[in-house]
Amino acid sequence: MTDKDNNGALEVDENRLIAERREKLRKLREHGEAFPNDFRVTVTAAELNERFADGERWDQSALEGIEEPFSLSGRIMSRRVMGKASFVHIQDGSGERIQLYLRRDDLPEGVYRDFKQWDIGDIVGVSGRVMRTRTGELSLHASELCLLTKSLRPLPEKWHGLSDQETRYRQRYVDLIVNPDVRETFVRRSLIVRSIRRYFDSRGFLEVETPMMHHIPGGATARPFVTHHNALDLDLYLRVAPELHLKRLLVGGLGKVYEINRNFRNEGVSTRHNPEFTMLEYYWANADYNDLIALTQDLLNTVVSELPGMSDGRVSFQGETIDFSSQYDRVRVADAVIDHYEEVEPADIKNADRLRSVCRSHDIHVDDNWGWGRLLMELFEAGIEQTLIQPTFVVDYPIEVSPLSRRNDEDPDFADRFELIVAGREIANGFSELNDPEDQAERFRDQVEARDAGDAEAMHFDHDYIRALEYGMPPAAGEGIGIDRLVMLLTDSPSIRDVLLFPYLRPESDSAG
Repeated sequence: MTDKDNNGALEVDENRLIAERREKLRKLREHGEAFPNDFRVTVTAAELNERFADGERWDQSALEGIEEPFSLSGRIMSRRVMGKASFVHIQDGSGERIQLYLRRDDLPEGVYRDFKQWDIGDIVGVSGRVMRTRTGELSLHASELCLLTKSLRPLPEKWHGLSDQETRYRQRYVDLIVNPDVRETFVRRSLIVRSIRRYFDSRGFLEVETPMMHHIPGGATARPFVTHHNALDLDLYLRVAPELHLKRLLVGGLGKVYEINRNFRNEGVSTRHNPEFTMLEYYWANADYNDLIALTQDLLNTVVSELPGMSDGRVSFQGETIDFSSQYDRVRVADAVIDHYEEVEPADIKNADRLRSVCRSHDIHVDDNWGWGRLLMELFEAGIEQTLIQPTFVVDYPIEVSPLSRRNDEDPDFADRFELIVAGREIANGFSELNDPEDQAERFRDQVEARDAGDAEAMHFDHDYIRALEYGMPPAAGEGIGIDRLVMLLTDSPSIRDVLLFPYLRPESDSAG
């Protein structure tokens, strides 16, 4: 049988099973409410498993002394049906499973007969007392049982599961049911975000919310999504970054602020990029980028150490052991390029013609209008970034690629800026903030020229932001940390789609073609 024939047979078989289940639902409707909502739970499977985990303490004789009935609801994941008694495993919202022991004579009249017609995937409510089987498995001896939701589609076959990667992303609801590791990834993501919030709250930062639709896209060099407000007949942009609004709050006197929320960039989709992604951005008055570097290391050490199984600060990612507990490395962009490319000398760093020649000799695409700063970064990203496995602060970026950063006092062609690179990918970007309104206006003009020359990611000129700076913004520093990429690291996930509950995918009609 060919694969095509086999797939067709599977589809026909699934359609038959769905038809059978629809018929069962039809009969349920004839006898009353098919989707009741009057059952209430008193416990989860996880709570029962934890409470009675000690099998020696809670043997069968000890459990017989527990008169308390327990009620829980879950999805049937397996069942072994016999004549007058059956064993069923259900999985509930805690993500854990527990066995049910069903005996016909212990259930209300007709319930056991009805149960025999139920299917794997159905959601049930059950009440009963705890017990242990002869093999020592904790179980619930049911005294009440009811069908809460009839599942019309069969779950993936037990031994093969939901293995097709695109189907897993597209049908995440099924993925979460049948793949426990997926659920654990998103539980861990929640723990990471919660830890980050706790960290900033405990240090006097105020969590705020800023607009997600902007009149002018700003805060990052990125291509925005465009939408339209019908009532105002006005084009708006989904935000590429919250930076300029957060810094307006510094002008207003809020000295320590942070936001965890969505950004949108109209760029390609890859294992590291999704058009919609989550960022932490925070801003700190009367601080500089060295303060951010110290805080970032302490933040990550704290978050990692609070995760289950990572108290030593070490993380396994794609075969590498990442140590977040040791002092992070620190390297200047220019020094890294000089060390990596033998043909680059210190005198070449600000020579655009020379750097362009080196780029082309290494098959790195460049444009003739790029300055030395952009070219320097192209060399760094092409040859060096992916080699930085342990946490490394890369510092002193060219001003040309840092339009919102403060100039370095010793060399104003560079910015007081850093990026944190871990496992060859950018995790954080921070810098001392530019609070000189005239310098910022000049850089906005440079960005507008770049846009006019064809750079779709260059920034617009934000007149209101300049006006805010003219009222006076205190010396400050700010940073963005990619939550999705951080979660990838801390869950050993190779693709950003693995850490997004609903990653971007083409519509099925498009992908099918």
